[in-house]
Amino acid sequence: MIIRGYGPKDEPKVRDVVKRAFGQDDEAVLVSALRQGGHMALELVAEDRGRIVGHVALSRMEAPDGWLALAPVSVDPKRQKKGIGSALCQMAVDYANAPVVVLGDPAYYARFGFDYERAAKLQTPFPVVYTGLYAPKLDMAQPEETLRYAPPFGA
Repeated sequence: MIIRGYGPKDEPKVRDVVKRAFGQDDEAVLVSALRQGGHMALELVAEDRGRIVGHVALSRMEAPDGWLALAPVSVDPKRQKKGIGSALCQMAVDYANAPVVVLGDPAYYARFGFDYERAAKLQTPFPVVYTGLYAPKLDMAQPEETLRYAPPFGA
């Protein structure tokens, strides 16, 4: 398996893996809208023998300036629990070189450096208890920022 950058020819395969990973089309529509709106900072795909088996997106936040959102993380249901999602997340945060927020299970995302206690004072349209912050270069212990996601998130 290799992890590489997304290319335009990957679009139909990425849409398929995202849809199958979540069992619905909502997240695939979100990925397309983020891409079409110019909000993507990074997309990575996991490829095994020419087949896309995973995808992760980092999109630009509207605020704070320079911050990114990690979402969604998608892995082919037949390939889940084999480290693909972990490899995609780790590579994405290693690349980011900026504060990154994620909305998701603390038990899963904490292993990549997302700190849920550090995010406690963030103002967010989503439940703060599920909001993690990855920001090793940020000086503030608990930043008091208002999060504004890219418009396709609908928040």
